[in-house]
Amino acid sequence: MSQKKSFARKLAAVGAGAVLASAMFAAPSSAAEKIKLAAIDGYSPKSLWVKEFIDFYIPEIDKRLAKTGNYEIEWNQAWGQIVKVRGVLGGLQKGLGDIGVVTTVFHADKVPLQLVAYATPFVTNDPKLVAQTVDGLSDKHAEFKQAFTKFNQVYLTNMAVLDTYQIFSKKPVAHLADMNGLKIGSAGLNLRWLEGFGAAGVAGSLVHYYNQLSTGVLDAIMLWPEAVVGRKMYEVAPYMLKADLGTANSKVVSANLDTWKDLPDEVKTAIQEASILYRDHMADEALKLADSSLKAFVAGGGKVTELSQAERQEWADKMPNVAADWVAARQKEGLPGATIMKSYMDTMRANNQPILRQWDREIGS
Repeated sequence: MSQKKSFARKLAAVGAGAVLASAMFAAPSSAAEKIKLAAIDGYSPKSLWVKEFIDFYIPEIDKRLAKTGNYEIEWNQAWGQIVKVRGVLGGLQKGLGDIGVVTTVFHADKVPLQLVAYATPFVTNDPKLVAQTVDGLSDKHAEFKQAFTKFNQVYLTNMAVLDTYQIFSKKPVAHLADMNGLKIGSAGLNLRWLEGFGAAGVAGSLVHYYNQLSTGVLDAIMLWPEAVVGRKMYEVAPYMLKADLGTANSKVVSANLDTWKDLPDEVKTAIQEASILYRDHMADEALKLADSSLKAFVAGGGKVTELSQAERQEWADKMPNVAADWVAARQKEGLPGATIMKSYMDTMRANNQPILRQWDREIGS
């Protein structure tokens, strides 16, 4: 064999090896590292945010990881199984789940800064604006995320999953005076929105409202149409007072801190990126379903009465200044309540929201 032919064969062999190596590096590895994660919430997939966690959030995370093929998550989805609706914060703290949706309105004492929108009714019906504003505040004020660190968790994002609160009742309610004596169910700080008109706010959660209405424990509920239609509550509360009280961020996606520390950076990045998309997707879904849910409510036998603008303004004006009380409580805890409240309201004003009461401008007056 000539020296020239031998060199050519060696060169071809090297070239073939280079092509093979290039292909190996270019193609995703078939031996992806498996990572097991348990996703939890006390609510079932009947709830919009759980359904979209399954149909949107998880696929978005998986899609990002599939680009390299280095990691693959084996999901254990435990919806309404491991913890109750009020138990997600504690469940994630104890490691009963690795990632989940915390309903923050149930934990005003533990993560109080998350309730800034609940302290400012009649300000906005835009869930995406609220969620983006609160995430922006959490980036500026470390106290937002530190509240979750205390419970062994990493704050990933918050969510507003409703367009606006309305009143749904067993008997017709057309005016503020009609709420006198009614027992109205809702969750957390927004019960204070009912003060001043003789209504009695009753703390609860949407998984129990149907039975509570049917048995007489409640006369009405303060919810949004999608939640009412999704659980067929129009069967026991067929009257809706369209008051457009406003939206609020009631959820946070968080992860167990011990689990988070052990995750590869690539997985962390995929989860963080998908979390923001999930936040905005949920807001879009809430707005998209608002009209269709209202139509479904009527189709199911529901009747809608719109509260006059004059009575909406009266409601806003006569309501206790929940914002001032919220700020005072936060300042007492050593948190920048006043600064956060002003920043939140400034953002709403900058976005030309239909504000009926300038809550922050009354504080200290």
